[in-house]
Amino acid sequence: MNAVVEASERGAQIPECPTVMTESPDFASRPAYFRGRQQAAWERFQSLPMPARTDEAWRFADVKALDLSPYRAAGAVSDAQQAVLLARSRGLGETAGRMVFANDRLLSHEVLADDMRAKGVIWLPLEQALVEQRDLIERHFMSGDSLLGSAKFAALHEAHVKAGSFLHVPRGVEVALPIEVFHWLSGDGAAVFPHTLIVADECSKVTVVDSFAGASDGPGFACGVNDIVVGNGASVTYVAIQRWSEKTLAFHLNNTSVARDATALALRLNLGGARVRDEAASHLRGQGGRSDMLSVSAAAGAQIFDQRTLQIHEQPDTASDLLYKNALNDRARTIFTGLIRVEPVAHKTDAYQKVRNLILSNEAEANSAPGLEIEADDVRCTHGATSGTLEEDEMFYLQSRGIPRWEAQQLITFGFLSEVFDRLPCASLRDHLTDLLHEKLG
Repeated sequence: MNAVVEASERGAQIPECPTVMTESPDFASRPAYFRGRQQAAWERFQSLPMPARTDEAWRFADVKALDLSPYRAAGAVSDAQQAVLLARSRGLGETAGRMVFANDRLLSHEVLADDMRAKGVIWLPLEQALVEQRDLIERHFMSGDSLLGSAKFAALHEAHVKAGSFLHVPRGVEVALPIEVFHWLSGDGAAVFPHTLIVADECSKVTVVDSFAGASDGPGFACGVNDIVVGNGASVTYVAIQRWSEKTLAFHLNNTSVARDATALALRLNLGGARVRDEAASHLRGQGGRSDMLSVSAAAGAQIFDQRTLQIHEQPDTASDLLYKNALNDRARTIFTGLIRVEPVAHKTDAYQKVRNLILSNEAEANSAPGLEIEADDVRCTHGATSGTLEEDEMFYLQSRGIPRWEAQQLITFGFLSEVFDRLPCASLRDHLTDLLHEKLG
């Protein structure tokens, strides 16, 4: 869509959405209840203002980069490129299943674990789940509010989403091997809207790995959302691997709900993208629930990683632990704003928030603003942020043993970042992330 609306108070022109949702050729084929949601979301997107630098939720951010006018809905990739992307969609050695999308179109859906269907696990492309799993979709699909500043882009996602994965793990079922999903973006100016919805019933257990990657080096736009619902006593590990092209503008918005005695562990690996906005909100809604929020970002060139987090403790005896590590080289920038919120009834809360930045260049910049909002007594909450450069003693030690300075810097950077991977329970997943980080660091 080429229409341009006036930006309110700044006098600038802000473009509207890259394409009108109702012009999509497959819009009419979606269920009526979901078409209604998408129409409402489109209206909400149009009514909400674009972010401004004066908005607290966009502090330090470059809002001038939020120009959507160059982007259009992604077209289908060619048969030859499909074959190439399917061959490249291999991350882990053993998986319970693999799903591959390119430009919001399903290329492959493989269930590799023989017992998944026998155990009642439902794992479907989103388009199919909209029809066959309406009750769960209506109950859990984007059911939480966008609290961290990107409500307009959450509405944009809901208005345009058509591709993604839906996973429902029944009560008491454990999926032993990880489930792997690939989302590819191809074509200059292409826009995609990937979605992941995970519903883990009582005492179930599952690991899901989402991989987001650029098939080419051209500019693109990605606006993805994942909803994670962890039932009583359940355990979900979710890993997002972001490797968009370094000319991509991307949003990744997360909403996690953790019930009684449940555990959610989420790790985000940021390697690609030009400007990436990552929002993660974790709601501790049941006594004894725990949420671990982890992130590793290797920023170089002119990359900007903008990270906003929220740990909400709504019930007593809940725990959360956030650890974000960023390494910045060249002219890269990172932004972190995080809040631990403890509701009045959430006594015995145990919450941590730590952000560590390793600055590798005089031109790199890290902005960190952790925070606490505590309304209950008898809690233990700590937060902090540190930024530092390479220790010359460590560099001297390595160089004195014949290691070139550039390689010594890579070794120290890798050791600094890879510590976070040790928090993952799956060895093959740790190895895979290690390989990707080595590749990024050269």
